[in-house]
Amino acid sequence: MAAEARSPEQIRTSIEETRRELAFSVNDLRSKVTELTNWRRQLAENREKALIGAAVAGFLIGGGVAATVSIIRGR
Repeated sequence: MAAEARSPEQIRTSIEETRRELAFSVNDLRSKVTELTNWRRQLAENREKALIGAAVAGFLIGGGVAATVSIIRGR
């Protein structure tokens, strides 16, 4: 396939268009990363799930500590 010959002006125009698209993509990605890493907003939106998870984790950790203490005292 023969490449279409482009003028220097067409090449410059293409480069500028690519730069604008890249700048837009970078800004879009930056805003998405900021949104996804906003843990305060994530916690606020999932407060009930977070509280349930914390309660379950506390129950499991507390049960594990109690079991360990009872084994140590039983010896």
